[in-house]
Amino acid sequence: MAEEVWHEARLIPTSGINGAEEQERRATSALLAVLSAVREFGRGFVKPFGGPSGTIECFIEVPFMLGERRLYPDGLIRVSRGARTWTALVEVKTGPNQLAAEQLENYLDIAREHGYDAVITISNEIPAVAGQHPTKVDKRKLKKVSLHHISWSQVLAEAVMQKEFRGVADPDQAWILGELIRYLEHRKSGALEFDDMGEAWVGIRDQVAAGTLRASDKGIAEVVARFDALLRFASLQLGRQLGTEVVPVLSRKEAADPVVRAQALAQTLCDSGELSGAIRIPGTVGQLVVTADLRAGRVVCHVDVDAPKEGRATTRVNWLLRQLKSAPDTTRVEAFVAHARGSQAAELLSTVRENPAALVLDPAKEIRSFRLAVTATLGTKRGRGRGSFIDSVLSAVDGFYGEVLGALRAWAAAPPKLRPVHVEPPELDDSVPAALSSTDYSSQDGTEERHVDPGQSSHRSGLEKAAASEPQVASAFHGDALAVSTTQSGGAEVETVTPVGPAQ
Repeated sequence: MAEEVWHEARLIPTSGINGAEEQERRATSALLAVLSAVREFGRGFVKPFGGPSGTIECFIEVPFMLGERRLYPDGLIRVSRGARTWTALVEVKTGPNQLAAEQLENYLDIAREHGYDAVITISNEIPAVAGQHPTKVDKRKLKKVSLHHISWSQVLAEAVMQKEFRGVADPDQAWILGELIRYLEHRKSGALEFDDMGEAWVGIRDQVAAGTLRASDKGIAEVVARFDALLRFASLQLGRQLGTEVVPVLSRKEAADPVVRAQALAQTLCDSGELSGAIRIPGTVGQLVVTADLRAGRVVCHVDVDAPKEGRATTRVNWLLRQLKSAPDTTRVEAFVAHARGSQAAELLSTVRENPAALVLDPAKEIRSFRLAVTATLGTKRGRGRGSFIDSVLSAVDGFYGEVLGALRAWAAAPPKLRPVHVEPPELDDSVPAALSSTDYSSQDGTEERHVDPGQSSHRSGLEKAAASEPQVASAFHGDALAVSTTQSGGAEVETVTPVGPAQ
């Protein structure tokens, strides 16, 4: 048999998976085994849920009695550090299977009875807001036990970042973590990507196109939640490629109350047919804003960039152009000036490249910022594949970062330069004592010869007159403190200089 068709042996094989139950059991066992085997990955997994740093032990299908029933949670994680022990039950779903509220409430009761700390759920469900659980349960059961959720997409993203970017100290443990990544990336593992906009998508899409959608219509809440979940999935996917934590942007009110975000998004969808959100990528000049216009059938990604705070208007435009060498010609560039609403000018990048002054309508006005936007065709299909809404949004986000946002750097002012220092002091006028001369920048002493108006010679001080007429007196007074007095003699003022002792 030809070698090119041989299959490499895997630590976690995907062959032999028959049915959802086997798929779920294998995914649970593979994940929990790697959590206990790879120290860095296990520590990073339990830390957000309150788990301490310590020895991790994992078990699957542990039996518990709840009343007269015997229940089997999919897994159990126990972390020990000294005398302290932290324990969590784990419930796993793969493929399109969703978590059940009744099942989770039973596991919360078991955890409370045994003094466990948490219940962790893993599925392909991506909540609209980070930290929010996709399944509603009785809040009274959460008084002593915490409930957490993590999607398979996030598990995969964390595994990739730990192995490729944060690092694993032990080479064998790094190889084991790589085997888990290969398994989760396989289509048979059940760790699916975001692949469905929900059952209500088609109806809501058609109502938007017809202009008949209302905020109270059934299904709009599901579509809005799915769009926010898509933004989170796009963030995880991009962060997995960049090796950093990419997250959707929410205001404080939206983070505290997800209903605020859902209501605002639903109202915008009804009024303008748009769904929008922003993504924060560490180290970039601004937020990546995604706007899906269902009526116009287009998706727009844009970023706002602060302009340099010095230089002429065309100089600021050229600063931006130097960073957009790989950006497509169809990129829209807008310029915003101080004390004005809206943009001053908007042109395609191809036009601005030929004539940077096209963005400068009034050279006297200061350009404060730029907006760069790229538009693409928006898909309409519910699932994945060519012409789908999900793929068109994901492609737009990845393309905009790769061609535009990833190349931009924030402007920074040049550091101030030292002023030149005079090494040799200038020649001094003999009439100025050396102790009174200065070459400092703030000094008003000049080195030029002093000129006195003959008509104003009578206004010279008595000290100057005495020095001019009696050189020996000036010499004798050198280094002494002097007292000057004025008297009237024959209608003229006479100044008398008297030494009073050594100068202090």
